[in-house]
Amino acid sequence: QVQLVESGGGLVQAGGSLRLTCAASGRTFSNYAMAWFRQAPGTEREFVATITWSGAVTHYPDSVKGRFTISRDNAKNTVYLQMNGLKPEDTAVYYCAAKQFRWDAVTTTGYDYWGQGTQVTVSS
Repeated sequence: QVQLVESGGGLVQAGGSLRLTCAASGRTFSNYAMAWFRQAPGTEREFVATITWSGAVTHYPDSVKGRFTISRDNAKNTVYLQMNGLKPEDTAVYYCAAKQFRWDAVTTTGYDYWGQGTQVTVSS
């Protein structure tokens, strides 16, 4: 089992920045690919960013590419999502997710463990 706890959400004006943090506990963190997803009311959950176990490979959808950056610190069992240039359409609950996957290849599906989510609200 892996337990994930997100923090860092909040209310920010358009154009502002937030940094989300996901603290992991349980199994060996470096065996897991990590990702961020988001879900706005009335919409399906959307993939936002992923990072491989080593941190060598990251991947983003076009909607956030160039504005969001995912990173991880395996010594601290933590993954981050730096969000710059926020837009009102980024408003959602953001979830951290983990998947046992020790290859440096992009994986955006099949995540087994999820945090409780943190609310991000961007005002116009």
